[in-house]
Amino acid sequence: GSRFKGEIKPGAMPWKNRYIGNPVLSGILRLLFRTKISDSHCGIRALSVETFERLKLSADGMEFASEMVLKASLQRLNITEVPVTLSPDERGRPPHLKPVRDGLRHLFYMFMLSPSWLFMAPAFILGVIGLIIFAILLFNPDSQMVQIGRFGIGDHWAVVASSALIIAVQTLIAGLATMVLGYREGYLRPSKLAKRLFARSTLGTWLTFGVLFVGIGIIWGINISVGWIKSDFGMLNEMRGLIAALTAIVIGVQISFGGFLLSVVAGNKMKHAVTK
Repeated sequence: GSRFKGEIKPGAMPWKNRYIGNPVLSGILRLLFRTKISDSHCGIRALSVETFERLKLSADGMEFASEMVLKASLQRLNITEVPVTLSPDERGRPPHLKPVRDGLRHLFYMFMLSPSWLFMAPAFILGVIGLIIFAILLFNPDSQMVQIGRFGIGDHWAVVASSALIIAVQTLIAGLATMVLGYREGYLRPSKLAKRLFARSTLGTWLTFGVLFVGIGIIWGINISVGWIKSDFGMLNEMRGLIAALTAIVIGVQISFGGFLLSVVAGNKMKHAVTK
């Protein structure tokens, strides 16, 4: 049912729900899941037994309404909206709905079922930021401050870059694990690109890249240490390189454990391929 395509009688819906809550949440749903649903929270629903079993609904709160629409959209089921009329509640008791609390629960649930927006987008943004900052600093090793217009980037920004990259890798791994779980549970359908990527994703591959990053970091760190020793333990001006080396080690460890996590989520398999 769609109350916005039908009729909302005076006093039937608080103004903040009618003009803010429902339109905003339904708009976010349309953006994240590419659906044309105009009223994602109307309680009037009709579905077949086969569809009900296929959706595997599990939410235990107000977000149950969102879960039904989201999983149906993700599985590309046919969805049709029918205009309905909302009349004032005459049951004589306060409504169970708590706009802020329940609105946030709906919002969080939408992101839980959208790993691309929840995990992949932030991971990409943070990764790009970290790489750009490191590139600027490492390609200008002799400059105490790298000037970009009136803005200066110094050694302290290497910490920012390191944090961004570490968080990006961790978020990426969480996103991939969420995708694999969604594919296994059946509420996500892998794209052709996802199938190709996961077909090449194995525990051995992840461990290889993890060891490679750790090795690069260790060798980089040893090289810095050797230079310090050769200078008779003099003044060391390798803060950027040292932070980058330690970042590579941390990322290598993350990648290694991430490979194990994906194997566990994939059903304790060495290969993480998805077939659905």
